[in-house]
Amino acid sequence: MNRDQFNGAARHLKGRVQSALGSVTGDPVRQVRGAANQVAGGAQYAYGRARDRAEDVIDDGRHLAHTARDRAEDLAHAARERADHVIQDGRHLAREARRRGEAHGRRALAYADGHRTNTVLGIAALSFAAGWLIRRKR
Repeated sequence: MNRDQFNGAARHLKGRVQSALGSVTGDPVRQVRGAANQVAGGAQYAYGRARDRAEDVIDDGRHLAHTARDRAEDLAHAARERADHVIQDGRHLAREARRRGEAHGRRALAYADGHRTNTVLGIAALSFAAGWLIRRKR
C-alpha cells in the first residue's frame, strides 16, 4: 500500500464521517463536503492502486528483461563452447586424416619400390585402359 492509497482511504473515511454527521445534525454543507471528500478519497485511492500496479508491471518488465538477457548470455556462451568443441574435433580429425594419408602413401611407395615390375605392369595396364576409354571409336 503506497501513500496515495493510504491517504485516499483516510480521506474517503473522513468524507463518510462528515456525511453521517451532516445527516445527523441536518447540516447540508457538511453533507456535501463529506460527499466531495468521499469522491476525492476514492479517486486518490484508485490512483494509488493504479500507480502501485504500474510499478509492479515495471518491476516485472525489468525482471523479464534481466532474465532474457541472462538466458541470451547463457545461450551465447553455450554456442561458443560448442563451436570450440567442433573446431577442436575438426582439427583432430584433420590431423588423423593427414597421419593416415601419410602412412598409406609410405606403404604404397614401399610396395612400389619392392615390386617394381608389378608396378610398371600395373601403370601400363591403367594407361591402356584409360586410353581405351578416352578414344572416340571403339
